[in-house]
Amino acid sequence: QVQLVESGGGLVQPGGSLRLSCAASRSINNINAMGWYRQAPGKQRELVARIISGGSTNYADFVKGRFTISRDNAKNTVYLQMNSLKFEDTAVYYCNAVQWRFGVPYDYWGQGTQVTVSS
Repeated sequence: QVQLVESGGGLVQPGGSLRLSCAASRSINNINAMGWYRQAPGKQRELVARIISGGSTNYADFVKGRFTISRDNAKNTVYLQMNSLKFEDTAVYYCNAVQWRFGVPYDYWGQGTQVTVSS
């Protein structure tokens, strides 16, 4: 098991930046993938960015070139640097961890952090 705690959300103007952090309760060295999802009111939760254990990353098209995901295994933390924020980036952002054990994926979620882009 792993507990995830997000931080760094808040209110920002369009064009601004925020950095989200996701702190894990234990080592993330053997966690296969960690990612950020978001959910806006009335919409389904969607993948924003993901980083796998080997360091490869993938991003949703709507954040490519603006957001960067990274992980610091020494700090058991994953980050999401968000630049050039838009109104439509407003959502609750959730940290996710996936660990495969004996062929079965186990999903873990944080409680979410609110990001509001507003002028």
